[in-house]
Amino acid sequence: MKTNRRQFLTSSFAAAGAVAVGSFMNTAFGKNYSSPMGDAFLTPPTDIESDEDFWFWVQQSFTASPNIMNLNNGGVCPQPRVVQDAFEHYNRVSNEGPAYYMWQVVGEGREAVRKDLARLGGCSPEEVAIQRNTTEALETVIFGMNLKKGDEVVLTKQDYPNMINAWKQREKRDGVVLKWIYLPQPVEDDDLIVKTYVDAFTSKTKVIEIMHMINWSGQILPVKKIAKAARDHGIDVLVDGAHTFAHLPFQIPDLDCEYFGTSLHKWLYAPFGTGMLWIKKEKIKEIWPFTAPGDPESDNIRKFEAMGTRSFPAELAIGKAIDFHYMIGQERKKERLNYLRNYWMERIRDIPKVKFFTSFDPKYACGLGNFGIEGMTPGELQKALFDRYKIFTVAINWENIVGVRVTPNIYTTTSDLDQFVQAVREIAG
Repeated sequence: MKTNRRQFLTSSFAAAGAVAVGSFMNTAFGKNYSSPMGDAFLTPPTDIESDEDFWFWVQQSFTASPNIMNLNNGGVCPQPRVVQDAFEHYNRVSNEGPAYYMWQVVGEGREAVRKDLARLGGCSPEEVAIQRNTTEALETVIFGMNLKKGDEVVLTKQDYPNMINAWKQREKRDGVVLKWIYLPQPVEDDDLIVKTYVDAFTSKTKVIEIMHMINWSGQILPVKKIAKAARDHGIDVLVDGAHTFAHLPFQIPDLDCEYFGTSLHKWLYAPFGTGMLWIKKEKIKEIWPFTAPGDPESDNIRKFEAMGTRSFPAELAIGKAIDFHYMIGQERKKERLNYLRNYWMERIRDIPKVKFFTSFDPKYACGLGNFGIEGMTPGELQKALFDRYKIFTVAINWENIVGVRVTPNIYTTTSDLDQFVQAVREIAG
């Protein structure tokens, strides 16, 4: 059945945010995209995922180097030109009179960015603090919680090292008890995942940490189901959303957690060194800030931003990244990332020496994938890909994940991935 043009455009712009899309399209660069984006709004996301003409147009909004193939977007994503231009504009303005423009002009724009982030996350602006990355956001909570000696924390061996080290510091300094669980990779059983967490709960468990998407492998965890089990036991939930915000379609409150942190310089394509902390309103007053404001026990989310001089240009340019995100569309983005992951994984799965640490099921994975070649260390495989083919990936050797993480992005073409697949075949012998 053909989609009614008026109905589809109306629903698409309502979902994406017509003001944000319009803002992008009114830029000189955005006007060059009017025709292909108009066609995209008339096409279901599952149909456009493989439209290489459309994604070639999207590629032109980035400044990716032609000298290497960047398949390590999982570390940090590049910014599209419009975001780079916005950052440079705000930086130039700030330099015209730093003390005045930074604090009284540019800095005031942070409230508009806060509102935009809240709208994207489906929450209240009074629950959103602008941070520099996921580490800062989550460690604000980890070090700010009122935990005492003997209180237990449940986390996994697959969690991110910075968070693990923060919890270990609290263990050493305050005597909290860390209860470790271990997740197979990949795992495609929600009940097993939830049971693994629940089996570690005791009457002393106060908080659990959950990676929404495990950065090493791309494994998606059923956060809401785990959170419900934790809630039934009176346990708070801290979610590491470094790789899911603007990557997967969800609203933060729907995760049923108390705390959520993410990096905006990953899948939102915001300037480097930008992140976000979300805390449920009634929990804000219970968390002590990293850098002390006038009233550290306030219930005002802005108390977590009392860090003195910081990069206001980077923070304001987040707004243009949000515009760009709406222009692409969350569903289109997710479907394309899923398509690209399966594209390369399907084409090397017949190689006898290849082993995957990532699921093919879109319920359990999206843009990130991890594989290894029998007889090669991750470092050797990474080196061979770059030295011989100038394909940049990252070697992972963490707990039960021993392979190379491959992370295409929306500017990656299938012809790029064809070259990658051929390289893997040659390396595997």
